This record gives sequence, structure tokens and C-alpha cells, in this order.
Amino acid sequence: MKKIGLISGMGELPKAIALEAKAKGFHVMAIALEPLADKDLTEYVDDIRWINVGKLGTIIESLKRSGIRKAVMAGKVPKSLLYKSRITPDLRAVKLLFTLKDRSDDSIMFAITRELEKEGITLLNTTEFCSGMLTSEGFLTSNRPTDTELKDIAFGWKMAKELGKLDIGQTVVVKGQAVLAVEAIEGTDEAIRRGGLLCGQGAVIVKVCKPQQDLRFDLPAVGPQTINTMEQVRASCLAVEADKTIMIEREAVVREADRAGIAIVALRDPQGSK
Repeated sequence: MKKIGLISGMGELPKAIALEAKAKGFHVMAIALEPLADKDLTEYVDDIRWINVGKLGTIIESLKRSGIRKAVMAGKVPKSLLYKSRITPDLRAVKLLFTLKDRSDDSIMFAITRELEKEGITLLNTTEFCSGMLTSEGFLTSNRPTDTELKDIAFGWKMAKELGKLDIGQTVVVKGQAVLAVEAIEGTDEAIRRGGLLCGQGAVIVKVCKPQQDLRFDLPAVGPQTINTMEQVRASCLAVEADKTIMIEREAVVREADRAGIAIVALRDPQGSK
């Protein structure tokens, strides 16, 4: 039987990828990163190892012992862990961190990818196991963006792409063609909260791929929690990049957005964003 390794961080995406991989005939061996991976991930995979997120050497050895030659990464691994003493790095992880030119997302992920490749483990594109979750172009909700919101989307799209070029984040919060918040190490939900609270109501959230996006890791993803956070701060519109954004539990996302009066649209490049 074909085997695939699943290096799993936070959230529902690892479970969805495990289900699709199994449907394609793969035996799924998960590396559940502690303290991040959901405890019920066990129910979705064939084999699982619970390993602290900082134990890079242990992660690689576990994959090798299980005969894994191909793997996929899924789920959020907050870089803020580096500053909260929740990582206990092993020697291999320490050596990797010292070789980095900086601690940007791409620098860290490319370095980890190289370590896997040294051991004969190829990291596959996330999209190979979540094609059904990629968001198609168009309006997803019965609520539609207003003309004012469409202008904010076009403005925010340009800002988000520039943010991505710098490898800072993927999300901006906009209102009245002004940037209220940008996503950095804190993640999308916190950026939404910060920007939404600043404007009171009617914030527009724009989430896009980085221009240099590597499909093996960190694809933009939204889910029910995104809508819940937007509702908390009375944000009114979410724009994502079509065909490059993963939507987890799409039916629930659309249902909750319609209930909350939030518009969701997926675009390839809004008019005026170039």
C-alpha cells in the first residue's frame, strides 16, 4: 500500500487531508505536533506519533522508521511559539535555527524542507490532497459586497500582495481604502480582531497568496472560525484568492456568513488591483 506522512499542526485541515489521502488509497502516518494538533486526529489516520513541535530530529526519524518517503504539511504552526517557551528544540532543530538568515516563514519552511530532503523524504504540494477545498472564483454567499466594499477589496488586494512579497503575512483589514491591520506573527484571527475593533463595524478582510507562494506549505486557509471572528467585530466582507485558498467546512462557512450578514467573494485579481 502507498504510504504518506502527514505533519500536522493546528486546526481541521489535517483531518480533511487525511480523509482525502485515504480515499486515494494511501496509508496515512501522522506526525501530530504537540501542543498543536487536535487530539481527535487519531480517528482520521492509520498511524500516529505525538511529538513536540521542536523535536525535528525525532520527527524525521519517526517518518523514516515508518517507511515514509513522501509527506505533506497541514495545519497552522504559530511562529509565536518561538517566543513563548512552548518549543523544546532538539539538537537538529537548534542547528537549523542557527543556519537561518532570518526567521521569516519562508526561511524556516525551506530549511525544514531541505532537512527532510536530506533524509529522502519529499514534501508534496498540499493541493494534491485538498483539491476539493480550493475556493472557486465567484460570490459564495447570498450577501454581495457593496460598491464601497469592492473598492476596499481592490485596495486591500494590492496591500496584501505587497505584504506577501515581504513574507510578513497574507491578510489585511481595510475600511474606507485605509489599512487598519496587517497580519504578522499573531495570525489571521488576531489581525481581524485588531482591525475590526479599530473601525467599529464594516471592516473588509482580504486574504491572498504570497506572490512567491510555495504550494507545499502555508496556503491561505479560512474556515468557520474566520467567520466567527469577523462576526465578533462586525466585519462585513471577506475576499479571498480564487483557486489558491483552502476553505475548510465550506457549507458551514457559507451558512454562518449568510446568517451573520457577511459577504464572501473569491477573486483572481479584482479590477483596479494591479
